[in-house]
Amino acid sequence: MKGYVSIPKSIYCKPCKQCGCRPIIALAGIEGYVVKCPKNNTHYTTEAGIIDIEDWNIHNTKLYEDVYELKIKNNFK
Repeated sequence: MKGYVSIPKSIYCKPCKQCGCRPIIALAGIEGYVVKCPKNNTHYTTEAGIIDIEDWNIHNTKLYEDVYELKIKNNFK
């Protein structure tokens, strides 16, 4: 038996912003479950407890400031 559960494609979740992998749900002992990157344990992992895909999505979003700075640079060429 695997030590994790794949998140179904019907549930929206962002890929890991560091490597691009789709996250998994893993049991974190008696504390509950975590949503984490399947490739690397050092990438973002949600707090143990309930399955919190929303927290995963928030932490795997690039900041809007980067997009804003990019637009400013392109307008001043």
